[in-house]
Amino acid sequence: VEAAAAIARMGCKATLITHKKDSIGQMSCNPAIGGIGKSHLAKEVDALGGLMAKATDMAGIHYRILNSTKGQAVRATRAQTDRELYKKAIQELLKETKRLQIKEGSVEDLIIEDKKVRGVCLSGGEKVYGDKVVLTTGTFLGGIMHTGFEQKPGGRAGDPPSNKLARKLRKLPFRYGRLKTGTPPRLDGKTINWTKLEPQHGDTPTPRMSYYNPIKKRPNQINCYITRTTPKTHKIIKGALDRSPLYMGLIEGVGPRYCPSIEDKVVRFADRPCHQIFVEPEGLETHEVYPNGISTSLPFDIQHEFVRSITGFEAAHITRPGYAIEYDFFDPRELEPSLQTKAVQGLYFAGQINGTTGYEEAAAQGIIAGINAARAAHAMPAWYPKRDEAYIGVLIDDLVTRGTLEPYRMFTSRAEYRLSLREDNADLRLTPKGRELGVVDDARWQDFEIKRQMVERETERLSGITVRVGDVPDDSALGALSHEATAYDLLRRPHVHYEELVQLERIGIADGYSELCDELAKQIGQQLEIQARYRGYIERQAKEIERHRRYATTPLPVDFQYSEVTGLSNEVREKLERIRPDSIGQASRIAGMTPAAISLLLIHLKKRELRRSA
Repeated sequence: VEAAAAIARMGCKATLITHKKDSIGQMSCNPAIGGIGKSHLAKEVDALGGLMAKATDMAGIHYRILNSTKGQAVRATRAQTDRELYKKAIQELLKETKRLQIKEGSVEDLIIEDKKVRGVCLSGGEKVYGDKVVLTTGTFLGGIMHTGFEQKPGGRAGDPPSNKLARKLRKLPFRYGRLKTGTPPRLDGKTINWTKLEPQHGDTPTPRMSYYNPIKKRPNQINCYITRTTPKTHKIIKGALDRSPLYMGLIEGVGPRYCPSIEDKVVRFADRPCHQIFVEPEGLETHEVYPNGISTSLPFDIQHEFVRSITGFEAAHITRPGYAIEYDFFDPRELEPSLQTKAVQGLYFAGQINGTTGYEEAAAQGIIAGINAARAAHAMPAWYPKRDEAYIGVLIDDLVTRGTLEPYRMFTSRAEYRLSLREDNADLRLTPKGRELGVVDDARWQDFEIKRQMVERETERLSGITVRVGDVPDDSALGALSHEATAYDLLRRPHVHYEELVQLERIGIADGYSELCDELAKQIGQQLEIQARYRGYIERQAKEIERHRRYATTPLPVDFQYSEVTGLSNEVREKLERIRPDSIGQASRIAGMTPAAISLLLIHLKKRELRRSA
């Protein structure tokens, strides 16, 4: 979705080919967007004109700010969505996208000539031609679904796999492997004893995922709930491990470390008496619920038994059993940072095909692959954010430099510069670039410009106002003032909020502020507070980034001969030849790279320049 929409926004004709039009926007697993690290990606996609965050706000039924008591760098928005409303929103947004057509079909082969992609072949023999192809295959490549010892081919419940395409891709010069993910059984909410569950209320006022969302009426907000497994649950699962395909060796794919199955949790954390389960509604018009935390591939009868041992689920009815799914992925180290494959020009990979897991990681790769496919079509150089510019940059650099042996998911801990890469400033970081690239439309740009200009003007205005001790009333929410300070300095206090500060007669409300919509006014006030409080830290990090860039951005030529660099170990030389890093910075992040090896590369580069000059 994000790849096709970005290509179309940049002025190219895009054809989105999918098995079923009605399935576009279907949330295969948990109907939720965001979370730690993931909301940063969703908001960065939004800052680049993407659709995910906007669709989330059209369908969101429960929002929470995670880590709200911690620093801004690790705060994250999470939204539970109505599954049907989200799908409807995505399809509506695509329908409004000019130069985009949607075609039903199963892609079974690629048309490749002289190591350049020329189009795709569909199952009926039809050929669709195009010089740029973005493959976003999800979990469909060679997909096998496991419930107990029962195996059946499938990309997800109710959909066939892409087996022919998987076989064709395996014949190309790409290294591939198998990964797995899982899903829990879905339950009938009418059969759950809700009085035994702990309610989890959404935040008030309701947050938003998108920066630019003119939606006036949003869906009703409802509660999620929490329950826990019991010792009986664990006993049932342990007694059935001989019927688990995971423990009997029938699943060869590696599963996600940070989202293990319930049988994995029971075995690995045997000392824990219970595990938490988030009971999440799948929508406003359905009774089906998603018990987040008990994904499983155990047989249906065992699922039925252990579900009914959980508090509040004693009479629960399973509407759909859980299952594990195995699928092919291809080594992302064989991609350029633009997400174009090194072996086939014009062919881009995005999403689970690169070893990632999650909607947000897929959307982030999709929009970058789409942007670069369109830029290549216009004969323009590739663009992608660097690690110090966006979480998307961290994601792509991790994949193309280090690869992955398990489903990769984003966390704030993966970013060295997370103090600068917050979810609240993704638009300030990326929207100007998105406008330059052609993926941000006029309406979004106008909203952004109002926000950016207001933040800049207010920062300057508040910095120029001196507040004296007598200017602050004794009963003011700002607290006592012992000496005079600028209004901007007052904003640096943790308990001082912008809305309270401008109530002081000496400061007053900025011109035009009262005419802004509530959401935009809130964003501006929040941004002023954050920038004031973290100013010193952010400036320090900016200097650190600049120091790192001095050598990290030194380019490594495409034709660089690593065999000519004296002193490199065979292991380091082999990794450099395989990955072909585009800069010294990327080379330094390759696993096993040493400072000595980097020094040798810099010396060789200098000698190379001197030879060319001579």
